Amino acid sequence: MSSIHKVTVLGTGVLGSQIAFQTAFSGFDVVAYDISDEILEKAKSRFSSLAETYKQDGVAGAAEGKAEKALENLTYSSDLADAVKDADLVIEAIPEVLKLKQETYEKLAEVAPEKTIFATNSSTLLPSDMKDFTGRPQKFLALHFANQVWKFNTGEVMGTDETDPAVFDEIVDFAAEIGMVPIPIHKEKAGYVLNSLLVPFLNAAAELAAGGYAEPHDVDKVWRIATGAPMGPFQIYDVIGLTTPYNILSHGSPEAQKIAAWLKENYIDKGKLGISTGHGFYDYE
Repeated sequence: MSSIHKVTVLGTGVLGSQIAFQTAFSGFDVVAYDISDEILEKAKSRFSSLAETYKQDGVAGAAEGKAEKALENLTYSSDLADAVKDADLVIEAIPEVLKLKQETYEKLAEVAPEKTIFATNSSTLLPSDMKDFTGRPQKFLALHFANQVWKFNTGEVMGTDETDPAVFDEIVDFAAEIGMVPIPIHKEKAGYVLNSLLVPFLNAAAELAAGGYAEPHDVDKVWRIATGAPMGPFQIYDVIGLTTPYNILSHGSPEAQKIAAWLKENYIDKGKLGISTGHGFYDYE
């Protein structure tokens, strides 16, 4: 077992909220941090929806009171120093912008207790891209979750060449304690295991649609029929939410930036961000 009892999650977006709720559902005291009380009010609605989703999806114990108990295990703060004052572990789940992460870790390093382990949920940046900002590279690593963590429950653990092996092992244990299947990654790899497989697949699908070769629904149809997969790439985009892929693509190659522009013009600017907004490549209302 790990020695982690109190956890702070930075960021209450789609995945940050899921990480915080799953951790609280597993019996940990969790502080959900975001930059304003207004954002946190919206997060409370998201957590309530997650409690209902856990019940509807038949997550063990959810209908017997664990979902409500998870809500009781959550507290909220827009004050970073207050949010992390007792934390054994801080999980960072803020947008995939290196400058923003740098600024956040520099502030975090000033206010977090010496004991606190920092873990990033970044899906595209390497831990070594951020370790020098943390003030504690020996206690810093990545813990990467897949979206819909209660169903797709992998926890990819990846350190840097400075991560203390004991800290690495502790986070592997913690991942198991919150219901994840830990996937230790033995050296740094952009995209970890999951996104090394998933991102090229999603990019290829977006290129087909953005280039006018086939409609998103038909791309999905081909994939499902020909492979037996339960979901096509654009259904997966809607689960992930279109904002994260857009942020990644807009900082990529010229071809990637064309796909980003297509996503923005046809979907994001129209409020079609995926399941979380009720509309994406598909209509969920």
